[in-house]
Parts: sequence; C-alpha cells; structure tokens
Amino acid sequence: MASTLGILTDWPWTPLGSFKYVVLAPWVIHSTYSYMFGEEGTDLFYVLVFPFLLWRMLHNQIWISLSRYQTAKGKGTIVDKGLEFEQVDRERDWDDQIIFNGMLFYIGRFLAKRFLPRALTDDLPIWRGDGLVMTMLLHAGPVEYLYYWLHRALHHHFLYSRYHSHHHSSIVTEPITSVTHPFAEHITYFMLFAIPMVATLLIGTASISSYFVYITYIDFMNNLGHCNFEFIPNWIFSLFPPLKYLIYTPSYHSLHHTQFRTNYSLFMPVYDYIYGTMDKSSDTLYESSLRKEESPDVVHLTHLTTTESIYRLPLAFASLASNPHTSTWYLWLLWPVTLWSLMLTWIFGRSFVIERQRFDKHRLQTWVIPKYSLQYLLSWKNEAINRAIEDAILEAEQMGVKVISLGLFNQGERLNNNGGIYVQRNPRLKIKVVDGGSLAVGVILNSIPKGTTQVLLAGNLTKVAYALAFSLCQRDIQVVTLQQAEYLKLTKSLNAAEGKVVHDRSYAQKVWLVGDGLSKKEQLSAPKGTIFVPFSQFPPKQLRRDCFYHYTPAMKIPKSLENVYSCENWLPRRVMSAWRIAGIVHALEGWHEHECGYTMSSIDKVWQATLRHGFQPLNLQRGKD
Repeated sequence: MASTLGILTDWPWTPLGSFKYVVLAPWVIHSTYSYMFGEEGTDLFYVLVFPFLLWRMLHNQIWISLSRYQTAKGKGTIVDKGLEFEQVDRERDWDDQIIFNGMLFYIGRFLAKRFLPRALTDDLPIWRGDGLVMTMLLHAGPVEYLYYWLHRALHHHFLYSRYHSHHHSSIVTEPITSVTHPFAEHITYFMLFAIPMVATLLIGTASISSYFVYITYIDFMNNLGHCNFEFIPNWIFSLFPPLKYLIYTPSYHSLHHTQFRTNYSLFMPVYDYIYGTMDKSSDTLYESSLRKEESPDVVHLTHLTTTESIYRLPLAFASLASNPHTSTWYLWLLWPVTLWSLMLTWIFGRSFVIERQRFDKHRLQTWVIPKYSLQYLLSWKNEAINRAIEDAILEAEQMGVKVISLGLFNQGERLNNNGGIYVQRNPRLKIKVVDGGSLAVGVILNSIPKGTTQVLLAGNLTKVAYALAFSLCQRDIQVVTLQQAEYLKLTKSLNAAEGKVVHDRSYAQKVWLVGDGLSKKEQLSAPKGTIFVPFSQFPPKQLRRDCFYHYTPAMKIPKSLENVYSCENWLPRRVMSAWRIAGIVHALEGWHEHECGYTMSSIDKVWQATLRHGFQPLNLQRGKD
C-alpha cells in the first residue's frame, strides 16, 4: 500500500464488496434490451462487451494458474523469494480494472452513437484488417512512448509515495500484480490505451475485433511480464535479433520490480535502450532463469476433498486458497466446471504439484492426487488410488526427494495400511515414507488440559487412536469408551492394567478425543463446556456453541518457513497439519527410517524435535452452529 494515500486511490465501488458487479447490471440490461428491441438492434458491440469481460477474467485466471504451477515446480523461476498472504490480500481485487474498462466501453459506445456522425459509429464491423494494423502502429508509437515517460514520472517521489508504490509492494510478482494499481493510475492508463481505439474510430477503420484483440494483447503482455517464470526460448531472439527491442520478457520486467529505477518500458524495451534505462543485468538474468530448475527435498502428498476444493487449490482462485475452506454459495454457479473436473478425476490419476516452500535450506513441495474424498470411500477405486500414490512415491524417488509424507486418506489403514504397503512392495526405497502418526499423537497429548484425569475416546479406532490410548494409560489418565466393542479392542491391544480403560456411557467426561464415526447423537450428549480434540484427518462437524473444538492435529509454522500463501484445507493461515509437518521434521533431523504401516516413532522425540524447529501448538476455538 502507498505510504501516503493520494486522491482517487480506492475504487468507487469498494464499499460494495463482493457485490461490486452490480455496477455493470444496468449496462448489461440496457445493451441486451437495445439489441433485441431497440433501434440499435444491429450493434453487436453492446452485446459482446459483457462476454468479452468474462473472457478477460478467464484469460487472467489461466495466467494465474499457469504461473503458480510453474513457480511451484521451480522451473524457470525468476525471483525465488516468498509470496505471502499480505500480497494475496492486496491483489485480490484484480478484477476491478475489468469492471472499470467494461463500464467505459459501455459509456463510450453510448456517447459515440449520440454525438459522433452516424457514418463513424453505425454498424461497427466485426473485422477490418487496416484498423488492426493502425491500432498496432499507434500502440508502438504514441502509447509506448507516452507510457515510458508516464512510468518514469510515477517513480518520482511525490507520485511514487502516493500511488505507484502500491504496485511495487510486490517484489515477487504474479500475473495479477500487473493490474494492482490505485484507481487514479488506471484512469491514466486507460487514457493512453484509448488512443488507438479513439483514433481508429475517428478515421473510420475501427472494428469490434481491433478493440477486443488490442485489449487481449495488453492483458497477455501484462500477464507475461509479471508471471515470475521465464519461458521465452533463446532461439527466438537468435532467429530475429531486433525482436529484443520490440518485446520484453518476464525476466526483463522482473528487474523493474527488484531494481526499481530501470526497465521502465511498457512492452517494448526499445525506449529503455534509447534513454539509457535498460538494466545491464537483463540478459544475464534471462539466461540464468531459463536454466533454473530444482528438485524438492520433501514432498507432502494430499488429495482433493469436497467437490469445491478444486477451486481452493493455490493454482485456482487465489482469494479462496488464501482462506480456510468454507462453503461459498457462488461456486454453485460453476457447477458445469465442477462436474467436468469430477469426470476427469475418474479417468486420470497422476499427481501434480500445487505449491513450493523453503525452510532451513530444504525445498518443500505439495503434490495432489486428483481424487476426491468421495472416491477414497469407494472400495473398487482402491487399486487405482494406490497405484497413483505409489507412482507419486516412485517419481519422488527418481527426483531425489528425501521424505514423502502422506496426508488425509492417502494413508488410510484400509486403503494401504497407513502407507505400509508401498514400503513392502518397494523394499529398496531410499525415500522415507512418513504417515506422521507420532506427531499427531504428540499434538493431541499436548492439547489435553493439565490436570485431566479422564478422557473419552470416541469414533473409529485407528493407529493414532491406539497410540493415544497407550500414551494416556502411561500418563495415568483413564480412557473411557462409549462402545463395548471399542473397549474390548483397546483392552486386548494395550494389555492395560485394570481400570486404565473403562466402558462408560454417562457422558460425564469434559475432554473428548474424537475420530471419524462420531455420531451426532453422541456429540449432542456431551456436557456443556466439553473440549473436543479430533485425532482424525478430517474435523467433526461442529454442532455445539457451548463447547470448544480443537482443529485437527496441526501446529503454527515458524516465520522462517517461506512462500506460504494458501491455507491447508480448513486450517487457519500459516498453520500446517501434523502429518505434513512430520515429513518436514523427518528431513530436518535426517532420520533414516520409515514411519508408516505399524511403525510409530518415539512420540516424545518427534514432539521435542518439532518444537526445536520453531513449530508451535494451536489454541482452542469455540464451537459454531
């Protein structure tokens, strides 16, 4: 944000929040009505403006997803620094400029038809080649030249501190960084970009295509310059050397965000060469970025959860990914895309990377198995899912990954024996497979209030549940079960002393350790003020406002863990699940054994190591209706 806010910093519709699109409604209605029933029935321009705005949003979203995917892979990355939540929040209103441009198109066309000669405005053709050529020439000349000097002026202290510093707050750029400017700046930019459009209209060579192609070109080049990965091959410039003066590269403009006083040009570096503002390291950075590629040290393997979760991936909608998963009504409008993605996940099973972090010289990546939680519950899908998980492990092995941690249902006991089958099938694995059970137990044990003498264990018994019960008995904390079957299983497995594990349906306990299978009736029977501590991968539905709920086993991450700009499922910002953290700690400590199947690491050793590396416990949260 600018250090000193200038006038016209905020957009006029900022107070409307997520309802800002209503400002377009009158124009959309007017254009549709005029085309169908009015005198302007032949004017396609009016009708096509709104679909074009939708295309611009889709175009930008494609760039966002592509950029995040490439930088997550670490291939061609230009600025290898962390992207944080503050930047995501600052850039979440990137669609404001699309709304603004749309309104100007509507208003401009409306006024032109009433004040310009009919010969210049009636029946605007779909295509005119001479108009498109004229648009490109006017852009290369007046627009690029004027923008260069405007851009230099914006770097003067007075204007920079009030306006342009908002844009330069992003050192690590994303495609949408290109349009993150105060409202006043966008007014001046549109005035510049309007020069070819107004000129071709006045000389009678304008067309619908020339307008829409020109704006799409501006979007494309803006996104290209801010995508933070280099992909333009060197042979293009070798084949036609003058091209380096006519088209910039992502690395060329990236230097403007790191050096600030160089590479001012819009899209054509020629003006930087003419006026001596071309950064001398431009060619060097371009070459080094093309060669840059890295392999991770630690991989966390997760999967999709709800059908809406595909929109909450870091590669999808940035504003959704940067907040804990909650139900969002407008995602129902995307049901055709949701259905299409669901169909694809039935066919394809290859994992893909979604994000990358760095911590203590270790490179971390998160991979996703493209399967939804629903598919994990279908027994006939087990073989396909196991094959996808095993392929991901073997791929990570070939890349030299040290540790792979299994998240959510990827370590299901019924699916793969907590990951144990992969080690059995591949006894020569160098990569260490971690299910994180020991840290999950450590987190839960340290979530139980001091002085507790009795806890209720409810839900399906898992590897973590058995380890919890064993640890609690060692700490002289009595374990209570609601079901006779669970009581018999625990007493047989733990061989605990009499009275350590009891069967009791009084619902008097104030601390409940709960897993999958906890019924609504059981939860509603808990006394007021009960503390629910989940030991499962998925949280229980919070039915009580008069109770307290822990998150699923998770911890706060240290500030030195860089490039965290999305939330892990339902967890808060800068919080990771214990299963994910366990893999990181396993690599940091250099442990050489697998932790999967029936193997459980020392809970105290893992917990102390985790704290030593800066991870911290979470606080309670009050229940919600």
